[in-house]
Amino acid sequence: MHVLVTGAAGMIGRKLLARLASDGGLNGQPIEHLTLIDVMTPEAPAGFKDKVTAVAADLAAPSVADKLIAPRPEVVFHLAGVVSGEAETNFEKGYHVNLDGIRNLIEAIRVVGDGYRPKVIFTSSIAVYGAPFPHAIPDEFNLTPLTSYGTQKAIGELLLADYTRRGFLEGVGIRLPSICIRPGKPNLAASGFFSGIIREPLAGQEAVLPVSDTVLHTHASPRAAVGFLVHAASLTREQIGPRIGLAMPGVCCTIAEQIEALTRIAGPKVAARIRRQPDELVTRIVSGWPHRFDARRARELGFVAETGFDEIIRAHIDDELGGKIPA
Repeated sequence: MHVLVTGAAGMIGRKLLARLASDGGLNGQPIEHLTLIDVMTPEAPAGFKDKVTAVAADLAAPSVADKLIAPRPEVVFHLAGVVSGEAETNFEKGYHVNLDGIRNLIEAIRVVGDGYRPKVIFTSSIAVYGAPFPHAIPDEFNLTPLTSYGTQKAIGELLLADYTRRGFLEGVGIRLPSICIRPGKPNLAASGFFSGIIREPLAGQEAVLPVSDTVLHTHASPRAAVGFLVHAASLTREQIGPRIGLAMPGVCCTIAEQIEALTRIAGPKVAARIRRQPDELVTRIVSGWPHRFDARRARELGFVAETGFDEIIRAHIDDELGGKIPA
């Protein structure tokens, strides 16, 4: 099997590659070739012994997608994108990367034709939804995003659904909740503080909280996100049906409940490293995001996430801190 991963140098991309290398295959088939693309050269996953093609390029640039698709990968994980905060502050870059990238990718697939019909797993976002919201948002809720990032993701979903309907590919759009706790340095995502207020205190550093403790949101760990991607690749068109956009399950909780979980696991001295510093832009962006989801259809299809925020913190400690909280 040949698998293409866009955005392969990103956090989720690296973790997905590690999972694929560990599993040794996908959908019961061995992976014989990995093609990886990002704006910086992606690294081959440790332990993967077969062919790896690593490309440093802009997927949204002319002819790049054509070259990636020419070898006809059977499965495409489209993870490449500009994060929410950057898409909002840099309008042109957001549309170039988040819209032109997926359009070039699926158009390159269509042009190949001749019976070529790969699976395309697209990482969408809960930002596709816009207020006013019901208590719990179902998959059928209207896509009325209130940010440029959400608009770009919604357009990507619509394109993927139309190309699937026309038989050019088999698409699945997974609407990710906030992925928490992201390892490494903070990125430009407006949701980055959800990870920062846990990650930095656990590392002995101060963290800034730009919104109120009462903010309610839904989260899933990077481990769960990789599981979503791998499981999505196993589903058939018949299982998914005509509505290919799916809200993923996750843990819905307030900022205060996140901090309470941190206190339970790491103690009050660690939690005291969080400093409140309101940010008007972040508050405005987050206020337009949905809070709670009825992910019944995803769960019925076999998608699994954590059931409590304590589990998310413990997953971070196990996966990133060697199972121990630094002194």
